[in-house]
This record gives sequence, structure tokens and C-alpha cells, in this order.
Amino acid sequence: MKKRKWTAVRILIILFLLVSVVFPIAGVMAQISLNDVKKIMVSGQLGEMLFHSLVVTGISTFISVSLAFLLAWCLNRCNIRAKGVFSVLFTIPMLIPSVSHGTGLVLLFGDNGIITNLLAMCIPRFKVNLYGYFGMIFGWVLYSFPVAFLMLNDSFQYEDYTTYEAAQVLGLGKLEQFRTIMLPNLRKTLISTVFATFTLIFTDYGVPLVVGGKVMTLSLYMYREVVGLLDFSKGAIIGILLLILAIAAFVIDLRNEENANTSTVTRQYVVTQNRKRDVAAYVICCFTVVVIGLPIAAFAFLSVVKQYPIDLSFSLDNIYEAFGLGVGQYLENSLAMALGTAFVGVVVIYFTAYLTARSKKTWTTMTLHLISMISLAIPGIVLGLSYVLFFRSTFFYGTIAILILVNTVHFFASPYLMAYNSLNKFNRNLEDVSDTLGISRMHMLLDVYLPCTQKTIIEMFSYIFVNCMVTISAVSFLANFKDMPLALLIPRFDSQSLIEATAFIALVILAVNGIMKLAVFVLERHVKDPAEPNR
Repeated sequence: MKKRKWTAVRILIILFLLVSVVFPIAGVMAQISLNDVKKIMVSGQLGEMLFHSLVVTGISTFISVSLAFLLAWCLNRCNIRAKGVFSVLFTIPMLIPSVSHGTGLVLLFGDNGIITNLLAMCIPRFKVNLYGYFGMIFGWVLYSFPVAFLMLNDSFQYEDYTTYEAAQVLGLGKLEQFRTIMLPNLRKTLISTVFATFTLIFTDYGVPLVVGGKVMTLSLYMYREVVGLLDFSKGAIIGILLLILAIAAFVIDLRNEENANTSTVTRQYVVTQNRKRDVAAYVICCFTVVVIGLPIAAFAFLSVVKQYPIDLSFSLDNIYEAFGLGVGQYLENSLAMALGTAFVGVVVIYFTAYLTARSKKTWTTMTLHLISMISLAIPGIVLGLSYVLFFRSTFFYGTIAILILVNTVHFFASPYLMAYNSLNKFNRNLEDVSDTLGISRMHMLLDVYLPCTQKTIIEMFSYIFVNCMVTISAVSFLANFKDMPLALLIPRFDSQSLIEATAFIALVILAVNGIMKLAVFVLERHVKDPAEPNR
């Protein structure tokens, strides 16, 4: 009887994922009009937009992953102080929406930008061609490299030093060690990082919306057709194309993960003394922090001046004006959406991971795991459009509940993997032992697994909350004036040239996410580390 109940629960969750993931995506496909396909193909727009998207995304991905690799190397292979501080500072760009990076570049390097005006005093007629490829690449690197850094920085810590010792005995130089040991060891993570970064950039419309200029990308075209013109058919065509390319990247990455070899670390990497290398690492890290901090400094500066660049006197009028435009109400919407999604998401995602990780491999658990993983390959902008088409005639549409649901699905895969991997570390025989002793699975969940995975649950909550605060892609098609989150005000105010209010909003989102990260840090320090579950 117990087995039947758990099977029923698995089937119920599968139905939930079908309704919230599979059916809406199928609805997008049903909206495609062959006439619109022909129009796009004949006009030549599709090929041009695809070319722009692939070229800019490819260049941005290469620079972003290279920078992340260099920074991870500096922190893990050099003797520098404040490594923890640097690693936190490198992730700050994740705490603001992607559109804010474009806005920050305009404030710094635009025709009336702060740095542009300062350099013009020394270099007459100085001007940066910000709009177009350069601006998009710059903005996307700022937006995406923290994700790549987190993935690579973690892998550096699992390299076995014994292989490097053997290489030194054999007389291999540093370059040969890098080519024959480090790159093969990090191959799997590098490939995963490349595809994750590529998908993140390829499906984002926030940066090109602000600094794209005349260059049209697929994601930006989809946003303008749906939000601006309410042309769901053309939006669906581009959405399916984005989905196909994202799934292709996901499948290649998944095959890479399956074919990867695992290794055991017998000795942690020992960093040798090298003053020149360490000085160079300090310079690279400090320069990166300065570049990251410039947009944030620009936001802070514009928030407290009377009117840039006419009157630079200190004033809080812009902050009062921003609250007068409804920033306070939209902040409440964002907090309600982020907290609601974090609570609902943690419960649903953790329970799903428990069912797949701590149950036998049956068709229900395998299906559940597959659907949970597939959500990682669905771009937020495509998911948002699918929800518009699937739910727009229901009572559910136009409420904050649909924003919570779409964000839960949008950010499902990563916290699911966190919980799945943590639960898989427990001894596989625990369920058999508990059945023998007459201990129910619910008691095992409440008394064993939940207490031992508290830190994972906290990280899941933090991940969902922060991403909900900064996301604009999945909710842009679904939010209305009553439940609009704060991040969506940035493109609206930017289009109205309210740059001071835009800058202040970015600071508010950064502050909220910073407080959340600080709270998580303090909370995790008070959570006791349980004994290793498999010992």
C-alpha cells in the first residue's frame, strides 16, 4: 500500500510538471503560422538575426569563460590574500538584472556618460562606439562571467596534486603541465561552462535592449514582437528556434557529463612561491573588481545628484521621485514573488529530488528526473511566452500566482540538482534498513534527510530568491501593472530616459540581494555540519 501511495505521488508530480512545462511548450508550437514562417524567411530577417546572435554570443562566451578561467586560476593557483573577498566580489554582477549592465554601460560610456565626459577633457572628441556589437559583448561578459567563474572555481579545488608531482619528477614544464594535466582534468567542467554561458547569453534580451543599437538578435526580436506588437505567431517561431538551440547545447553538455571520467583527490594542490605570478594575479583580480564596480558606482552617483550632467549637486530628489513613480509598490511585488517562489520552489523541488534520488529506478522516477532536467534547457523568454498562450484564458492568468509558478519552473533545474546530488550521498541501503525496522519514509525524510541537508536547502532558497529578484525574461510577458516586479521597471524607465530612477532601482535590487546573501552566510555558520552520511 505504501508503495502505491508513493507511486501516486510521483505520478502527481509528473502531471504537475507536464502541465507547467510540457503542455505550455507544446502550446507555443501550436501557435506557429506557416505564413509568418514564409514572411520571415523571405524577408531575410531570420538569417540576419541568427547570424548576429551566434556571432555576438560566441565572442561573448569565449571572453567570459576565458576571464572566468583566469580568475579561478588566480584564486586557486596563486598565493594571494583575501581570496574569499575576491570570490564574493566577482559574483556581484549576478545580483542585478542583465538589463542593468547595459544601463550601467550607457551611464559610463554613452554619449553623455561619466567616463566619456571625463576623458573628453583630456582627449577632445573622445567617443566610444558603445551601441552594437561592442556594447552587447561588454554587457554580456559582465552579466555572464560570474556564472562561469562559480563553475570553474569549484572544479579547481578538486584537482589532485599527485599528478603534478609526477609531472615535475618527469621534468615537464608549467606549459606542458597546463596542456597535459590541467586542461584534461577540467575538460568536462569547461565544456559545461561554455554551453551554460552560451545559453545564458543567447536567450537574454536585456543587454541588447539597451545597447544593441541597430543590431537585432533573436531574443530581442521575440521580445519586441510579443510585448510591443502582440504578434504571438512570430514570437512563437523565434521562441521555438531559441528552444531548439538551447536544447541542442543542453544535450551536448549532458553527453559530455555522461562520458566524463571521475577521479579521487588524494592530495590538495600545493601552491609554490612565485612573487611575479602573485603580483600579476593581484593586478588581474583588482582590475576586474574595479570594472565590476564601475557600473554600481555610476548607479550610486546618479541616484544622489540633482540632474546629470547639468547639476551635479547632492540631492535625494531622484530617490523621492523614484518612490513617487511606484518603486515602493513594485519592490513589494518583487519581494512577494521572490519569497513565494523560494518557499514553494524549495518544497516542490526538494520533494521531487527526494523521490528521484532515494527511490528505485522506475519509469516514473526516470520520467520525473528527465522532465526536471529538461527545464534547464528552456529559455525564460520562451517559457514566459508559453505561459501566455497556455494560461491566458484561465482565472490563473494575471495574478502573482502565475509569476510564482513560471519562476519555479524557470529556476527548477539548478536547485533540483543541488538537492539530488546531496541526497545521493547517503548510503543506498538506508531505505532497506528503515523498511526492516518499520520506519516510514516520511519519518526518514523529516528526521534524517532534512536535518542533514540544511545547508543545501538554504542554498536552494537563496538561489531561487536572488534569481527571482533579477529576472526579466520569464515574467516580462505575464506581469501587469498590479503585480509587476521591480526589475521590469528598468527597461520601462530607460525607454523614458529616467536614468536616475533606473540607476536607483538597480541599487535597490542589489541591496536586497546583498542582504539575502549576508543572511544566508550568517545562517549557514549557525547550521551544524552533520557527519558524512555515507560513513
